[in-house]
Amino acid sequence: MKAVFIVYNQALTERVSEMLDKLNARGFSQWQDVKGRGTHKGEPHMGTHTWPAMNSAVLSVVDESLAQKILDGVSKLNETAEMQGIRAFTWHIEQTV
Repeated sequence: MKAVFIVYNQALTERVSEMLDKLNARGFSQWQDVKGRGTHKGEPHMGTHTWPAMNSAVLSVVDESLAQKILDGVSKLNETAEMQGIRAFTWHIEQTV
């Protein structure tokens, strides 16, 4: 199993939710009002007067095949909204209870 952690501009929330629904990635946890900045480009999302945008984040633990489909979906979203900011990270899950 894989954990998929997606961080994205809150403006993309509906599109991320639709992607997860379409892929039947049912189980996830979501955080709102996540602050941060990307490593390469884009503006910081800090919720301040200077940098008013904010991020959200989703964590979903799924089978490896579904993890790749989610990564592909995030990549497609990023192509259409690159300046909004969206990134996904994965890691291996050894065990769940």
